Amino acid sequence: SEGWVGLLLSVGWGVISIIFNNCCVKVNHNVLDTVMLDITVCASFQLGPVNPFRTQQMAAPRNTLSGFAEPAHINDFMFEQQRRTFHTYGYALDPTVDRSEVPGGDTYIGSVEEAEKNQGLTVFESGKKKIEKRKKLKDSNPANIEGFQGPWAKFVDEKDVAKPSEEEQKELDEIIAKRQKKGKHEDDKPAEEKTVLHVKDMYDYQGRSYLHIPQDLGVNLRSSEPPEKCYLPKKQMHIWTGHTKGVSAIRLFPRSGHLLLSCSMDCKIKLWEVYNDRRCLRTFIGHSKAVRDICFNNEGTQFLSAAYDRYLKLWDTETGKCLVKFTNRKVPYCVKFNPDEDKQSLFVAGMSDKKIVQWDIRSGEVVQEYDRHLGAVNTITFVDENRRFVSTSDDKSLRVWEWDIPVDFKYIAEPSMHSMPAVTLSPNGKWLACQSMDNQILIFGAQNRFRLNKKKIFKGHMVAGYACQVDFSPDMSYVASGDADGKLNIWDWKTTKLYSRIKAHDKVCISAIWHPHETSKVITCGWDGQIKLWD
Repeated sequence: SEGWVGLLLSVGWGVISIIFNNCCVKVNHNVLDTVMLDITVCASFQLGPVNPFRTQQMAAPRNTLSGFAEPAHINDFMFEQQRRTFHTYGYALDPTVDRSEVPGGDTYIGSVEEAEKNQGLTVFESGKKKIEKRKKLKDSNPANIEGFQGPWAKFVDEKDVAKPSEEEQKELDEIIAKRQKKGKHEDDKPAEEKTVLHVKDMYDYQGRSYLHIPQDLGVNLRSSEPPEKCYLPKKQMHIWTGHTKGVSAIRLFPRSGHLLLSCSMDCKIKLWEVYNDRRCLRTFIGHSKAVRDICFNNEGTQFLSAAYDRYLKLWDTETGKCLVKFTNRKVPYCVKFNPDEDKQSLFVAGMSDKKIVQWDIRSGEVVQEYDRHLGAVNTITFVDENRRFVSTSDDKSLRVWEWDIPVDFKYIAEPSMHSMPAVTLSPNGKWLACQSMDNQILIFGAQNRFRLNKKKIFKGHMVAGYACQVDFSPDMSYVASGDADGKLNIWDWKTTKLYSRIKAHDKVCISAIWHPHETSKVITCGWDGQIKLWD
């Protein structure tokens, strides 16, 4: 107004001081004299000037920072139903409208057109779908003897499968017969065996071959005692390259470990030096498909190979000759010599047809069949001074057999068990380490009762779908295994803690073996075609 000169508000103990000029203020229905400078009454703040910047939203009443919240109850199911409907179809019922008061029915927020199209259906309701009946060809005139179809008429959209004529069928049968005959002929013919020596001199100056155990390495490879204490490997020492495809398995020479045998998906088997120059000594060629497993005899003079071409072959380690071939027209998944000295002419193989087949090398014939498994046999492990052997299979069971008795006397299968495609016996012969397909290593007792040791379960690696070989350190202080990511994992045996994880290969690390006479040397192989030495 025109009479305002100044306004001073000082708040304190309910006293408001106002300076006026030619004006009169009415507070609490009392007329104040214009000469008075002090008002002893606390005036309400509404009587002050209006804030010109106050918006309509700010002026609205509110009881929370964000607005005015009314107490209301919403059923959890209804709220979730409308939320999902809005997320799926783009509309939901308007919660602010009382449905009983709306004459037209429900009101929607969001896509109203979509709501009308779907007749307001929610995600939990299924609308009626118009399904047209399949129409039949009409010819219901019984006077038409040849063309009358009646209730046996075909549907309009029904198509007849074209069939060859009699002449064309004969030609097809001849072609199929030729193909089958050709395929059978090719399958029956085994691959030609040959060997390649990669070193100039097979014998040294004393006439000893590479099978001779060296004694000038600073390590006693003839010792039967393991190292006193083992340590974790930390760095890569050497890479053996030569395989063009993934390596399936590696085996150290019996007792000494001065040679390394490897088999690969490139259908070849190679023999390597572990010490000195670490050369490739010899390549064994004789399989037409990937080699799955290999096994030395006790002396290391011979070894068996099992491949996907359905053949098992016995090789001479020194000369590279293939001595005998075995087949029963099924794929062998694993092969093992009987470790007894008086049974070195016998071996067993786990087959794809759920059987364990026992062959005699001298006669070349099958002498026993163990056929209690319900799936392909993956591993065979001899226990209890070689009087028994343990087998695992795709049927997720573990069975224990007496040698030469085709009935399992122990059957282990729990609902929680998974397939165990890799099994290793501990150096002291008391435990079996089984690589389980649920990403853990299980430990079973290898004497008498074959119980699961629930205190020894090793976790922390990913192996589902891969038969990654497990191994123990010679002093039983560590457990080592590869995994699907190409890593070498090492656990402490006592505490089951994961101590070390090394990126060893670019692809799956399928096997890891600890050298029996070294404190920290571990050899790994992977599907990247490389074999590596770690120390």
